[in-house]
Amino acid sequence: MFRLEKRPTPSTFWIYATPFLAVALTMVAGGILFAILGKDPVAAIKLIFFDPLFSADYASYARPQLLVKAGPLILIAIGLSLGFRAGIWNIGAEGQYVIGALCGAAAGLAFFPTDSRWVFPLMVAAGALGGFLWAMIPAILRTKFNTNEILVSLLLVYVAKQLIASAALNFLRNPDGAGFPGSRNLAQIPAMANPELIPGTGLHWGGVAAILAVGVAYVMLQRHILGYQIKLAGQAPRAARFAGVNSDRLIVLCMGFSGALAGMAGFFEVSGPAGQITIDFGAGYGFTAIIVAFLGRLNPIGIFFAGLLMALTYIGGELAQLVLGLPAAAIQAFQGMLLFFLLAVDLLANYRIRFILPGAR
Repeated sequence: MFRLEKRPTPSTFWIYATPFLAVALTMVAGGILFAILGKDPVAAIKLIFFDPLFSADYASYARPQLLVKAGPLILIAIGLSLGFRAGIWNIGAEGQYVIGALCGAAAGLAFFPTDSRWVFPLMVAAGALGGFLWAMIPAILRTKFNTNEILVSLLLVYVAKQLIASAALNFLRNPDGAGFPGSRNLAQIPAMANPELIPGTGLHWGGVAAILAVGVAYVMLQRHILGYQIKLAGQAPRAARFAGVNSDRLIVLCMGFSGALAGMAGFFEVSGPAGQITIDFGAGYGFTAIIVAFLGRLNPIGIFFAGLLMALTYIGGELAQLVLGLPAAAIQAFQGMLLFFLLAVDLLANYRIRFILPGAR
């Protein structure tokens, strides 16, 4: 038998060890899942985690895709992590991501066929502003009416998806598209495109923005008074109030920052890999970024590496579907296991397992 005993202070070792343990347990549980589906579990795990980077057959395609997939995950997760640290739960980053894509694309297409250098920066600003304003809805409702930001931000995801579907069918539909839904292809318009900056790397402006966001967030958390207030509000809310931290202001700042980053991620995606506004735009990056944020321990440097790891599961999952015929739902379940095990083993940071001999007290 065993029981859990609360540690006097959180264990530094387990704080940093639990992500690695969670990944290992995910591999084991995922292998069992794949075996139940009648697939070779070793081959499946190898395809997901190793072949995209080291296989001569797949690496030339998969390696550039790593930064393409990781960029939006890192950018969104950085914004979410600041709110999570402060106890502010923005679960609707997917909606802010979608609205950012919609606003950024609309800003550029409004000037079509203008081919000027100022169009792309304008689109970036419009994407960030769209995500920011969408995040302000749950933020203001929380500060003014004490509504639950989890529910409001989550429900707004479905509103955002309906809006972008309507745009693809109506006011942003390509007039030269023979009636098919979807906007013009932004990747084919030089002033609106987000091309690969270094050939063969997959790095575009979204990846650059993600790296910059990691640096800015790290400096802010370590050196700026706002970072101190965020950490204090999350760790000791009562002490934060006594220290004069304005909770409403913090909610608006954290929600706005995360919304702006999610909106930028959406724009970089629609102007690069996606290429256009479609009725089903959105790859679930806003929800997956929650896993990335916690896998990275809400630390900007950790989030950077967690984003690369999660991007690897996207690319490897696509390979596993193609090569082994695994269903997409199995890959999504595999990614969900990562968050499940991370939350499960996270208790080891605050509790120790004490084994008790039969008959002992």
